[in-house]
Amino acid sequence: MKTNIADRGIPSDFDPADLRPPARWELLREVRVVFERVALAAAGSTIRRRAPRGAGQPVMVVPGFATDDRWTARLRSFLSSIGYEVRGWGIGRNDGHVPRLIPKVIERTGDFVDAVRGPVRLIGWSLGGYLVREAARERPEFVERVITLGTPIVGGPTYTASAPMYLKKGYDLEEIAATVLKREDVPITTPIFAVFSRSDGVVQWRACIDTFDNPHVEHHEVISTHLGMVNSPRVLALVADLLAKLL
Repeated sequence: MKTNIADRGIPSDFDPADLRPPARWELLREVRVVFERVALAAAGSTIRRRAPRGAGQPVMVVPGFATDDRWTARLRSFLSSIGYEVRGWGIGRNDGHVPRLIPKVIERTGDFVDAVRGPVRLIGWSLGGYLVREAARERPEFVERVITLGTPIVGGPTYTASAPMYLKKGYDLEEIAATVLKREDVPITTPIFAVFSRSDGVVQWRACIDTFDNPHVEHHEVISTHLGMVNSPRVLALVADLLAKLL
């Protein structure tokens, strides 16, 4: 792995040696999502008014592990309200079966590309972010840019609160981590905007940092819970800026 802190927006205190699963108490941080939702309800109209407008550009949003399109409804509604053509992934619940889901996400992306006759913008929350990265890796002609929200790109579920569940089900986390690492042999040429939070109680923030050989990566730090990545006014405002950013 390589680290280009100045160019990529990687925090100066980032050290991959500090990678570890979140402590159980860190999950308690996620209760703050209630306040983030209240803040969004109070500030929603202001955020929409200040956000850069889209012009009908296509955006697909992929949900995180154990969630479905209902969980990203606020984010999608916001993006629609500022001028984007927005879709959910339409596959149902994200069951975490990555080898099966990557082809499905590619298929859904391809359908969207055919419908709009051009590349689309992909947003993935948590595991959904990993799926959209891999879709962009395999079919870069489909994807104009990728935005990941609290997405672990190192170690699979190893550095997430889901790790104990995977272990109980008999998964080999070291094998999964090795498979994830092997995929990085093929760089992602699509621009990637990686959003992370030190307040994330589900995914260890250091696991969201991309120091691989992918040539076009920017990191953006926010103050947010993991659940707040699709509910927080701060994150939604940032996503609007990243969608509008000139490449």
